[in-house]
Amino acid sequence: MYITITAQKTDGNFSQSAADFVAYLEKENEQVQPLEMQYFFNQYGEQFSAEEVTEAIDKNTAKLKKREPKFYSITVSPSARELRQIEDNKNALKQYTREIMKDYAASFNREINGRTVTVDDILYFAKIEHQRTFKGTDKQVRENQPFANQILELKHQIRRISTGKEMGNIQKLQRKIRRLEHEAPHQQNGKRIVQGMKKEGNQSHIHIIVSRKDISNSVSLSPGSKYKASEVMMNGKKVKRGFDRDSFFAKAEKTFDKTFGYKRNYAESYRSRKDFLKNPKLYFSVLMGLPANEKAVAFKILGKSGVPILNIPTNKVQLAIKTFKRLKRGVDVALRSGSIGI
Repeated sequence: MYITITAQKTDGNFSQSAADFVAYLEKENEQVQPLEMQYFFNQYGEQFSAEEVTEAIDKNTAKLKKREPKFYSITVSPSARELRQIEDNKNALKQYTREIMKDYAASFNREINGRTVTVDDILYFAKIEHQRTFKGTDKQVRENQPFANQILELKHQIRRISTGKEMGNIQKLQRKIRRLEHEAPHQQNGKRIVQGMKKEGNQSHIHIIVSRKDISNSVSLSPGSKYKASEVMMNGKKVKRGFDRDSFFAKAEKTFDKTFGYKRNYAESYRSRKDFLKNPKLYFSVLMGLPANEKAVAFKILGKSGVPILNIPTNKVQLAIKTFKRLKRGVDVALRSGSIGI
């Protein structure tokens, strides 16, 4: 499971409307027939249109300054293993979304009228998407880039020859291009992976747009708060503040496992990511100490994430000394790509 929370983008002052972001979330609907369109949903409703979502978020911004985000984006990306567990069931993904939004609300250290925040205080809309495209930051695109640069230069050369600006053999250059296309290290269905290409396989994920203000439009609920839990004096009263992302991520993982009876391997757990970041030696020690069958699954998960796992020493001390730097680079890549952890 990989979850991100991102503030509304800004180029100085924040846009006063969620229209652009909502339109971005409508991109898959541009390619399907009306009966196949995916609509927004929330805790209690279905089939909200883009216009209804934009209007609800835009109207819920009382007293927010121009330089304050009006909404946040939560992206929930189950792994291929997790999607197989629920058989990529759209209704199961909706069920999970509604459950983790309860976890989201519970992670606020806030009170509204003397009570804790609940999901009924959260104004949000969610949408399930089934496609992903390769980004310029993806490992496959980055490692293919030198080949892309050479191909582009050869195409420019062919264009110059075609217009008489340069002498040369076009057929020879075209053969070079075909060879480079084939030699690029990352291919999909026989084609060089490039930015914007659709990723094959199961890519279902969830986008959530959540208002900065509570549903009454009176209390600010920011998951971007730098405080986990604290109190501050405002108008002579103690006011709780803060959002515990660590708690939210941990709860979201437990909610999935409990809801769908998922047996989570250490290598894909939130605990493993924390161990890796805070105590790498402990991470590798636990990894090597797993039962044989669980260790095999862990290495398979890490291998698919691009972590170099061949010829790993079995002695824990030897592992920490000889392979730590090499493995750390690989796991860093996997964490950034969202392949493991949250």
